[in-house]
Parts: sequence; C-alpha cells; structure tokens
Amino acid sequence: MLFVYRTHYEGPLSLRVRQIPDASVLDWFRRGWDCDDPWDWIDAELGGHVYGLGSIFEAARANGQSPPQTVGELGTLLRAQRYVEGGTDDVRLDEHSLRVRDDDDEVELAYFFLDDEVVAARGDRLTYLLRSWPLPGDAGAPAAFDPGCAVTVATPAGRSDATTYAVFLTHYDGRTLARMAPLAFPGVDLPGVAGHLRTADPGDDWPEELLVLRALVAPDETTVEPALQRCNRWPGFNLNDTPWPRGMPDAHAAVHREAVELIEVGECTHERNPDASLLQVAEHLAQLAMHCNEPFGYQQWFLFDTAWAAAHPDLARSLLRYAGHWDPLD
Repeated sequence: MLFVYRTHYEGPLSLRVRQIPDASVLDWFRRGWDCDDPWDWIDAELGGHVYGLGSIFEAARANGQSPPQTVGELGTLLRAQRYVEGGTDDVRLDEHSLRVRDDDDEVELAYFFLDDEVVAARGDRLTYLLRSWPLPGDAGAPAAFDPGCAVTVATPAGRSDATTYAVFLTHYDGRTLARMAPLAFPGVDLPGVAGHLRTADPGDDWPEELLVLRALVAPDETTVEPALQRCNRWPGFNLNDTPWPRGMPDAHAAVHREAVELIEVGECTHERNPDASLLQVAEHLAQLAMHCNEPFGYQQWFLFDTAWAAAHPDLARSLLRYAGHWDPLD
C-alpha cells in the first residue's frame, strides 16, 4: 500500500510518497492502534510528520477504544475522533483508500492511503501523485487526447491540431489545493505558445500566472523557456503578495516593457530564492518548480501539449485532475 502526503512542505513537487507493508487501510490503523507514542510511530512509518493524523490514536487511548474491526467502524471513528480542520466530507474512506483534506492554519494539505488495487486500476487519477521531479520530457506523435476533467479554455483556437494545457499549482493566503482549473489553448502546440500569447488578448478571467507569463514573453522569442526564467524572478510570487499589479497595459509591447522593469527593480521577499528553483523545458513539456521559501517549499507550473500527453496519457490526465480537485478519486 502507498501513502501520499500532498503538502508544500515536501520537495519540488510538494509530495511525499511512502510504501507501507499493510494490504489495506484498515490493517495499517489496526497495527498502530496500541502503539506507545502515536506521533513517533507515524513519523517512522510515513517518513515524517503528518498533520493531525496522530489524534485518532490519542483519542482511542484516552477513550479505551478497541481497534476497529471493519472499514465502517474505522470510518465512524475517523470522522468522530480524528482532528480535521473541515467537515465530514473532508474524510473519505472506502475499501481501497482513505483520502483526507486538512488545514494546518498556514496552508491546506491532503493525504491519501491507497492500496495496490486502486493504484493499479486508476492510473488516470493517481499517476502524477506517485512521481518525483522531474517529469519525463519525451513525447510521441500528436494524437487525440481527452483530458478527463474540466478545463478552462483560455484563448480562441489556433491553427494547429494540437492543444496545450497549463497547470499552475500556486498558493496565496493559505489556499493551496485546487485553486484553479487547468487552462487549455486549443489549436496551439507548446512550441507555438510564446507567439500565441503575444497576440492573444488577455481575458478578464485570466489568472495572474497567465498574465505574468504573457507579459514576460519577449517580442522575438519562439519558446516559453526564457519567459519562464523571467517568471521565476517575478517579485509577485511570494507567499502573501499580490501577483499582478493593477493598471498594467493590455498591449503586449507595453506590458512587456513594464514587466521587465518590475523584475529589474523588484525584490523577492519572504525568503523566496529564485536560484533554488528548478526549470526544465523540452519540446512538448515545460516544468517549473518555483521556490517559495524554506518552510513552504515550491510552487509548480506545467505546460504540455497533446504530443506529450500522447506519450504519457495517465500522467497527463492525473496532473490535470490534481490541479482541479483535492481528491484524485472524486
């Protein structure tokens, strides 16, 4: 069985993955039910602290509660006695998995216990959660691709048969899980995104990340890599800052000049260190793990097109779903 912790405190992809020996979620909880120190046991089992998880074991000891015999009993105890910053729907348990959303008063987080059966059966939901940095950059021939979840079309269609998707896993003011649906640029492959953004009219509903990316594409560039390098040094992606200043012009030439000037005079605060960020750009996949600060790790940006998705369909679908919902099995 696998344990996955979705938290910005963990590595370039904000994920911690651990293999545990039990066959089921129920087996794992029963094995730890009478441990002497629940927090130390969890640290050893799951590779470090997991916010709130030890409270179910503490409550069991305090109440003299015997170990649960069924998944139903475990679910009742988890919802009644485990400390969760949220409602009952934030604890989701079935025969093959436990999915929990929580909040440590700084950021949102989630964790998942997934047995081997659900991992094997639901690659389209879970593959991204099990990866480490960087994602593979190889691509295949462009092919039809169904994202499998809701996406937001950001621009009118271009002339290519491809589609590019953008996933921005950024966080502000403690909102860290599924802040925005992934974006789609129909009729545009990744090599064409730079030119497409230069000529696109920014929509009223464009997220700040897309406004910054468009502004930092230089007039003659044919790849997004230099723009992503500039985005990494943009002073507005600190933990609590407003990412996009008011009053910026819409015309590309004008907004590009102002954006470049802001990079030159701006300052990354709250211990954000652009030199600690990670950037890899292949022909059909761009991936940026943008350093936020030491406690809160990284924020992730991905841009990929259907040529990359054709080579990695489960990874592509699971990444898109990861952006749009805290629970991969929702």
